[in-house]
Amino acid sequence: MTQCTKELPLFPACKRKNIHVDFNGGSVTSDAGALLVRNADRKIGLTKAIDKVLNDPRRQGSCMHSQLSMLRQRIYGLCLGYEDLNDHQTLRHDIGFQTAVEAEEALASSATLCRLENRANRKTAWAINTIMVETFIKSFKKPPKELILDFDATDDRVHGEQEGRFFHGYYDEYCFLPLYVFCGERILVSYLRESKIDPAKHAWAILSLLVKRFRRAWPGVRIIFRADSGFCRWRLMRWCDSHDVRYVIGIAKNSRLNEAAEEHIEEARKRYEETGQKQRIFADILYGARTWERERRVIVKAEHTHLGSNPRYVVTNMDEAAQYLYEELYCARGNMENRIKEQQLDLFSDRTSCHRWWPNQLRLLLSSLAYVLIETIRRIGLRGTQLARAQCGTIRLKLFKLGAIVRRNTRRVRFHCSSGHPYQELFFLVAHRLADG
Repeated sequence: MTQCTKELPLFPACKRKNIHVDFNGGSVTSDAGALLVRNADRKIGLTKAIDKVLNDPRRQGSCMHSQLSMLRQRIYGLCLGYEDLNDHQTLRHDIGFQTAVEAEEALASSATLCRLENRANRKTAWAINTIMVETFIKSFKKPPKELILDFDATDDRVHGEQEGRFFHGYYDEYCFLPLYVFCGERILVSYLRESKIDPAKHAWAILSLLVKRFRRAWPGVRIIFRADSGFCRWRLMRWCDSHDVRYVIGIAKNSRLNEAAEEHIEEARKRYEETGQKQRIFADILYGARTWERERRVIVKAEHTHLGSNPRYVVTNMDEAAQYLYEELYCARGNMENRIKEQQLDLFSDRTSCHRWWPNQLRLLLSSLAYVLIETIRRIGLRGTQLARAQCGTIRLKLFKLGAIVRRNTRRVRFHCSSGHPYQELFFLVAHRLADG
């Protein structure tokens, strides 16, 4: 590395004033917003709940770092944008981050955190998913009237020789195929799966568990299952019919569907030829694939544009009007795509580079837990503000990545943040709303 002479001016002068830079400013953090993450965690008791259900096999008398401290370190780090374990080699010495984790000395090293991840097993994954569901239930002050459960799978590209990785023809790459379940903007399940499977595999079992748990908590709640055509399986629909679960599910177009909807497709084509403008017609047909035990209601969206005919289909057991079910209910599932992007792009759920399977499952879950905390900040702290609909990356940039001088003594820890920070009032509003009590 080039050795620069510190005494020489390294930067151009500003208004005839020389600029000098050193690293003698004392304890400075770039993540003062970690305190908001800490407040959100204390508000819902997330990491404490997880710590209680996870087994810690270490001899406690010889441990420098508690399991709770390491869980907070890893989850808060993801919230702040530190996706890799190697980042904690330096982050562990940040006094501001230590304060958020509730420690007064260097935090766990990346090697120690790696050992934590490699302790993961099936029970770990089950326990964490259970905590996410229980946290969701506890957040309601009164029983909800309706829950819409969105199921979707996505690709998680891998570049090594990880256990369970396979080549996927649709995505044209080696990957995992995690399954996510959301209710609105709230995450309920994140489940890592091999990619050589049916996209709907285990969705039926997960839906059954969720429905049973929600009805124990709220006996009168109406539950709607919503998913794309990858989840259109007759056994799943039959289970929904027999357990009073509504569903609206995409169904892939085929020659039989197109033939059954020919009248509506032709009508859309004629209207387009007459007007020259895009045409959309919504209608109902009855359809039953050969594997189905009976016919079901299928909503037809017969669309015709300058590109030609583009019919789409949705199968449902609901009674509302076809246009409402398609445009207002089914198309709203596109919001889940944004939530999955937040998981992968903002919270690094695709950093599944461990060789073993269960540590990779844990990494996916840690990203989901980080999302739970940021979603809590968005739902409670940012309600009604300019960032009420902001994505995780925007919230991190504007509220978490906040530079501050940190002064710590025996009585208090002071964070001296920039006087010119443009979101000062919003920062304190969020902190107030998330304060204990």
